[in-house]
Amino acid sequence: MSTSTGHETRIRIERDSLGSLAVPTSALWGIHTERAILNFPISGIQLGTHRHLVRALAVVKKAAALTNTELGLIPDDIGLAIASACDTVASGEVDDAFPVDVIQGGAGTSTNMNANEVIANLALESLGHPRGSYEVIDPIGHVNKCQSTNDVYPTAVRLALVFALEDLLKQLALLSESFAERGHAFADIPKIGRTQLQDAVPMTLGQEFTAFAVTLEEDQRRLREAAALLRECSLGATAIGTGITADPRYVERVIDKLSAVSGVQLTRAHDFVEATWDTGAFMTFSGALKRTAIKLSKISSDLRLLSSGPQTGLAEIRLPPRQAGSSIMPGKVNPVIPEVINQIAFLVAGADVTVTMAADNGQLQLNAFEPVIAHALLQSLSWLTNGCDVLRELCVSGVEANETLLRSRARASTAQATALLPVLGYAVAAGVAHRALVSGQSVIDIAVSEGLLQPEQAERLMATDSCGDAISVVTACQ
Repeated sequence: MSTSTGHETRIRIERDSLGSLAVPTSALWGIHTERAILNFPISGIQLGTHRHLVRALAVVKKAAALTNTELGLIPDDIGLAIASACDTVASGEVDDAFPVDVIQGGAGTSTNMNANEVIANLALESLGHPRGSYEVIDPIGHVNKCQSTNDVYPTAVRLALVFALEDLLKQLALLSESFAERGHAFADIPKIGRTQLQDAVPMTLGQEFTAFAVTLEEDQRRLREAAALLRECSLGATAIGTGITADPRYVERVIDKLSAVSGVQLTRAHDFVEATWDTGAFMTFSGALKRTAIKLSKISSDLRLLSSGPQTGLAEIRLPPRQAGSSIMPGKVNPVIPEVINQIAFLVAGADVTVTMAADNGQLQLNAFEPVIAHALLQSLSWLTNGCDVLRELCVSGVEANETLLRSRARASTAQATALLPVLGYAVAAGVAHRALVSGQSVIDIAVSEGLLQPEQAERLMATDSCGDAISVVTACQ
C-alpha cells in the first residue's frame, strides 16, 4: 500500500528484467506498460485513441492464441481464455487500458506488451485469478507465444489500416454521390470554364461538379489498389524474419488463422527477412492517401474560389453559411468547411513526409520507426474520413448556383468565340472576340449582325449537348 498526493492508492508490485515497479491494482496493464507511460510522455495521444489498431492487435493475438492452442503449445483453458480476452479488447470495451503514447521508441515493443498485459489480465480474471497472477497466465510466455513485436506490430498496423480504410472509402463514396447529385442538378446551367484563371471555353456548372464526383471515384480505386499491398504480412517471422522461437507448425498456420479471425484475406510475405524491415507498402499507401487529400484540397479551393465575393468575386455558387465570419465585419460569411479540408490536406501531406523519412531511416533487419508511421497513417485516415463527412453534410449537399449571373456571363463572355472555330476559323473568330471586348456586345450577337452566323445557328451554339461539348454542337451546325 502506498499514498499519492495524500490519497491512498492500491498498488501491486510487478517485476521484469530491469527490476520492480508499482502498478495500480485496478490497472489491466502491467510493468512494461507502466514503464512506457513513464518513458514516453510525448504526444499526449494514447494508443487507445487508435481504435482500429487496438482492434487489430487483439485480432492478431487471438489468431496466435488459437493456433498455439490447436498445436498444443499452450493449455486449452488458457488458450481459450486468451482468445475470449482478445474479443473483449477488439470490442472496444477496454480502450482506456491502452495508455501508452503513440510515439514511442522500441519499434512498437511497448504497444505489443501493453496488449499482452491487458489480454493476460483479462484472461486471468475470467479464470478467477487476480490481475498480475502471471505464474498462471504470462503475458510473454502465453499471450506472446511464438511471436515477436517485430512481426506482431507491423501485422497489426497493416490490418488496422485495412480496417480504417473501409471507413474512409464509405465517406468518399457518399461525398462522390453528393457531388454527382449537384452535378445533375446543375446540368443545364451554362458557365465559362477557365484555364489559368482566364475565361477559356463554355461548359456547364453540372460538368464542373460531375468532374469532382468522378475524380473521387477514381481515388477510391487507387486506395484499394494501394491497400492490396497491406494484405501481405509477416506474422510468424518473429525477430528478424528467421522464425526463431516459433514452432514451424505455427508459422505455417497462423496467417491462415488470422485471415479467418479478421475477415481480411491475408497472404504470407514471400521472404520474411525482407518483410521484417521493408516498409514499402506503407509508403505506397501513404502516397495514395496524399493523392486523395490533395484532390480534396483542390476541390475545396475551387469551391472557395467559385463562391468568392459574394459581390466582388466570382460568386458563381453559394455555399451554405455555417458561422459568422468575423468579429468586426458584419455580415461576412467565410467558407469554413472547405478551409478545414485544406488544412487536413496539409497535415496528410506532412504525414507522408514523416512516413518517407521513417522508412528511409530503418536500419538493417528492422525499422524501429514504425510507431510514427502507424500514427501518421491512422491519423491521416481518421481526419480524411471525418473531413469527407463534414464536407458532404455541411457544404456540398447545400451548394446553390447563382444561375442568373452564370447565364449572363456565359452569353457575354468572349470565350464563346472558341465555339465558333469549326464554323468561322481561328482568325475570323479571334476578330469577333476582339470586337466583342471593345464594344461590350456578345460574340454571338456580333457574329449574327455581321452575317457570319444565321440566328438559328447562334441559338444552337448557345446550347450544349448532354456531354456539354460545345464544339460538337458547332460541328453539327455546319
